[in-house]
Amino acid sequence: MASEKPSSRGQAWFCTTGLPSDVVIEVDDMTFHLHKFPLMSKSRKLHELITEQETNPTRIQRNPEGAEGEEEIEEADDQHYCHMSLPDFPGGSEAFETAAKFCYGVKIELSSSNVVPLRCAGDFLEMTEEYSEDNLISKTERFLAQSVLKSSKDSITALKSCEGLMPMADTLGIVEMCIEAIATRAASADPSLFGWPVSENAGAPSSQALWRGQETSSRRKGVGASRGATAGSWFEELGLLSLTMFKRLIFEMKARDLSSEIIESCLIFYAKQFIPGISRSSRKPSSSTIPSENEQRELIETVIANLPQEKTLRSSTATRILFGLLRTANILNASEECKAALEKKIGSQLEQATLDDLLIPSYSYLNETLYDVDCVERILVHFLDGFEERSASRIEGEDENSGVRSAALMLVGKLIDGYLSEIASDANLKPEKFYKLAMALPDHARLFDDGLYRAVDVYLKAHPWRTEEERDKICSVMDCPKLTLEACTHAAQNERLPLRAVVQVLFFEQLQLRQAIAGTLMAADVGPAGAEGREANRQQEEQGGEEEDAGVGGGARAVGTWRVAVRENQVLRLDMDSMRTRVHELERECSTMKREIEKIDKAVPPSRAGGTGWRNSLTKKFGCKFKTQVCDSHEQPSVVQARKGRAHRHHE
Repeated sequence: MASEKPSSRGQAWFCTTGLPSDVVIEVDDMTFHLHKFPLMSKSRKLHELITEQETNPTRIQRNPEGAEGEEEIEEADDQHYCHMSLPDFPGGSEAFETAAKFCYGVKIELSSSNVVPLRCAGDFLEMTEEYSEDNLISKTERFLAQSVLKSSKDSITALKSCEGLMPMADTLGIVEMCIEAIATRAASADPSLFGWPVSENAGAPSSQALWRGQETSSRRKGVGASRGATAGSWFEELGLLSLTMFKRLIFEMKARDLSSEIIESCLIFYAKQFIPGISRSSRKPSSSTIPSENEQRELIETVIANLPQEKTLRSSTATRILFGLLRTANILNASEECKAALEKKIGSQLEQATLDDLLIPSYSYLNETLYDVDCVERILVHFLDGFEERSASRIEGEDENSGVRSAALMLVGKLIDGYLSEIASDANLKPEKFYKLAMALPDHARLFDDGLYRAVDVYLKAHPWRTEEERDKICSVMDCPKLTLEACTHAAQNERLPLRAVVQVLFFEQLQLRQAIAGTLMAADVGPAGAEGREANRQQEEQGGEEEDAGVGGGARAVGTWRVAVRENQVLRLDMDSMRTRVHELERECSTMKREIEKIDKAVPPSRAGGTGWRNSLTKKFGCKFKTQVCDSHEQPSVVQARKGRAHRHHE
């Protein structure tokens, strides 16, 4: 029977054996002209159907296939034909054609894409081992167990073929077997081999060889260095699955307590396949078919709902993709619960973000600003809440990680300062939002306030119409003792800063110079004494002429240290002279303002000026919230108490 050759004529399929066909079976839009004996020898169902029709014979009166069929009927006019239809055949006409070839003894080629339809076709036709040895069901089950289920990539392909065979494939347990095989292989993989993004390697070995390489030591040695490049290659097949099958796969992975990195990688890769715009480097989805907006919304809500809430040990690339998901969720109008969960997830790893990630466009008509400042503020709150929880639950064994936590907080502080500098030029940014975001971080999040000063300077430059009170409030976010000497020098000459801020900067700049001078003098005093002490020790340990040589060398080093200290003192004195000059200039300006105010008060009658109206208006204009008096730089400086917190400092 193996020599028989099938042929197709239009929508009809013939088996050219030299014998006329005696069975006509219709499957979908294809008509198969076959023979009774090969079919009845392998299929119990076809045997029963053919036997039933032979018991109640019917003669075909016409042949809708045309003239060739009419000639065949005339030649076999005395014969009885079995004509039957198999509606809803699993796998369609293609699967039935392969099953028919199997019945005729033709060698069929099984693959991960056709084994599931053939398994369902064998069950439909009742091609069991009890009815005939080495039948179709046993043959497909062996191929599934020995080949397909040992490869993650092939298992995903087989799972994809189950989608058109539901619910039969689910009833036969094929769907569950494929999902369990994928989850098992993923659980045995090394999470460190799943890179971002998943690289495509056309020349890499197949996933079947890779997974088998994990089972035999000889194959494992052969794979060697290519493991890292091919471990995540089966991710490419995830895009073949429908959302329903993908959700079942993720649920199985979660039930097996798989690594959160692997689950997150699967979710992100699947989302990138169908939703454009997640990655800024690639605006087009990997899949050729783009789902509708509703389907994309359902997909992204499913992905976000199944993301692990714990922090994953990933690079900034993973965080960038999470921000891409957030932007896409805003565009697709995803649910508020979905976006809130994603913001909390991003907040847990905010220190890995970049400034470009935080620049989330504002898609709502309610927001006047160009970027969504409220969203960044919520993410920052989530980060600070998690940081406080980790700090509160810190135990003795975790003290060694405190430095890492502080570094993460300082990274976020630098990131927020850069974000404030970027959004400060927005004309619609209210002072309250700027102030609230700048003050959200604790004091120890910033080592220096130079970045914050830059953001304040940009804001004042972009908003020259702000009132003096608003400008004072914006400047109050800075902590002048944390400004470096370069920032103090720039701020002292900055005309955009209010007078009060300039005076504070000058005071602390002078204080820094005094401390620097005092430290240098102390180092110079300690230098000779330390040299003499070391000299005495060397004199006790060494002998004869070596002691004299050591004494001469120690004295020379002491003299050199003293000369360096003297030169540094001279430079600092010059800086203090220039600082004193600037302070005197400010004093003269204050005196001039006082005389002008007194002249106006004397020149304008009280009835027209409204009492002290002129004084009050000018006081508000110049920002003088203290009694107008000439400052004397030669007076003894007052004691400045340490700042206990920004909330107390800005209470008034």
